[in-house]
Amino acid sequence: MPVARLMVAAGVALVVTPCSANAAAPHNITLTLVRHAQSAGNASGLIDTSSPGPELTAKGWCQAVLDSGPLSAKHYDGVFASTMTRTQQTATPTAQALGEPIDVLPGLREIEAGQFEGQPEVNATTFMAVPMRWLHGDRSARIPGSLDGDEFEARFNEAVQHIYDSGDVHPVAFSHGGAIMIWTLMNIREPDLSLPARQQLPNMGRVVLQGNPLQGWTLSEWDSDPPPC
Repeated sequence: MPVARLMVAAGVALVVTPCSANAAAPHNITLTLVRHAQSAGNASGLIDTSSPGPELTAKGWCQAVLDSGPLSAKHYDGVFASTMTRTQQTATPTAQALGEPIDVLPGLREIEAGQFEGQPEVNATTFMAVPMRWLHGDRSARIPGSLDGDEFEARFNEAVQHIYDSGDVHPVAFSHGGAIMIWTLMNIREPDLSLPARQQLPNMGRVVLQGNPLQGWTLSEWDSDPPPC
């Protein structure tokens, strides 16, 4: 078949080039999502999803600095963080080690607790009961005073699309435990919905995904080992 066909219609010459399926195929990236280090909110024992929210504790800074070594050794080509102070502070040592700026994305922020804001963290199970319903297909379920599953996924998807469109092929994004776990399980192939109960992401816990926004993602790592600070 010729690369191009010359068509003559109404005296106008048109060159029609066949489309290449390979050229249109989306490329895959490896996306690492890292939960922030310990914040003052974590240390308080209270649910705090406010924005910009509390800063890191001394222990949190220790975690962020300690993990910046192994994280930067992975040679990420882009660093992203949510609008919350704790993620940007957590990202700073790694970004400095890599010589990369931090791109702040609103969609990476934590799932807002709504009426559960400021309550003891022992109530987090009740708060997270609604996001768990999202994982079972009830995307219209709404956290009282907060958002539903479609709204949450849409804003996190927007952030991930921005990361993908940046051209980075091995980016790292600093986000939040609930947001990372729920979005990941909403979007990977063959999700294990027991993971949030069995292996909650600790501070500096991370997941590693391979794929793209169009064709979906495959989970390659779910790390639940916190740094020894």
